[in-house]
Amino acid sequence: MRTISSVLGSLARVVSTSLMLLFAVTTLHAQDVKEGEKIFKSKCTSCHAIDRKVVGPALKGIPETKDEAWLIKWIKNSQALIASGDAEAVKIFEENNKLVMTSFTDLSDDQIKSVLAYITDASKEKPKEAAAGGAGAKDDNASMFMILGLIAIVVLAVVVIVVLNRVIRTLENVIAKNQEAIAAQQEPEDSQRFVKFAKAFVKNKKLVGFTVLMLVALLAVGGWKTMWNVGVHQGYQPVQPIKFSHQIHAGVNKIECQYCHGGAFKSKNASIPSANVCMNCHNTITASEHYDGEISPEIAKIYRALDWNPDTRTYGNNPKPIQWVRIHNLPDFAYFNHSQHVVVAGVECQTCHGPIQNMEEVYQYSPLTMKWCVDCHKKTDIKSDNKYYEDLIKAHERIKKGEKMTAAMIGGLECGKCHY
Repeated sequence: MRTISSVLGSLARVVSTSLMLLFAVTTLHAQDVKEGEKIFKSKCTSCHAIDRKVVGPALKGIPETKDEAWLIKWIKNSQALIASGDAEAVKIFEENNKLVMTSFTDLSDDQIKSVLAYITDASKEKPKEAAAGGAGAKDDNASMFMILGLIAIVVLAVVVIVVLNRVIRTLENVIAKNQEAIAAQQEPEDSQRFVKFAKAFVKNKKLVGFTVLMLVALLAVGGWKTMWNVGVHQGYQPVQPIKFSHQIHAGVNKIECQYCHGGAFKSKNASIPSANVCMNCHNTITASEHYDGEISPEIAKIYRALDWNPDTRTYGNNPKPIQWVRIHNLPDFAYFNHSQHVVVAGVECQTCHGPIQNMEEVYQYSPLTMKWCVDCHKKTDIKSDNKYYEDLIKAHERIKKGEKMTAAMIGGLECGKCHY
């Protein structure tokens, strides 16, 4: 054991010394690239990618082909450089449809240099040796780390195996010596106890009758509860074709529900938004900063549904509908009007749909049973300060005065009165 400890101690000292040398050589460059990556992802990925065009051109090879001082001026204030008549700046501006690049006057020269260092580093192709696991052959220090690490793992594995083998042998000997005695003592006692209990139970008629009664009552309660909940889908949470997060849209970004579900204000149905509503934002927002510069897989599904090409920024001729799975569904004989509740009664969406702003995936929050609706109507106060009730009060006043009132004058010609 002392020999093993000394070997492990030597291995640890060699590994730590090698790591310190590597760290001293690469720290400065790594810090620059790391800072540049952080700035790039927070400020640049909404319009640029390394190896493909997004809103602006691909950036691969730019730091090597352009003057660094010129790039710093361009990044800080491209419009000022264009206004000065710089030929290269004007050319780039016209090649990109005269899209105005955001100015970054808050960045220092060193920070911009870090961004350029990151772009240069990210533009490099990974060597084939690295992809095949052969990069270590070019680095003697890395090879030494791997060899020493493997030796340490093998030594530790041998020690663990030896100790475990000894423990297993000891336990096997103990079990072999005591197995017959344990079986002889326990098995007869267990069987005898069960037989005695069964005989005593059968002889006690009252206990048997009580047990049967409890079983019948349990089955009746279970059956009643099952039948009572037929058609109740509270908690229903189907898998949707696109993972749309209400938490991000309604919660983090605080987008109003009616921006997407505009029908809630003016019709019976809240309506499902068309994919074009999604494109109001997602024609530029691709969430690529979270996917290493690539378009989010879920946003890409919207593009495929609309046959939208993010590179050419044009629509194709083969759009396909997004087949959303319906969650909230009332029986056909039940009439519910969203506008009556949202506009007239002023009911918040969360009253029926729950904390929708916190739902990563939407589920049915309320039971939507008749009892649930009746209970809500019993405890909800009427808000009379709206035009609906003002017209109703005027109608009552005219009836009191004996004036003529027709059904048409109190909404009798509305289509929803008969067709729903």
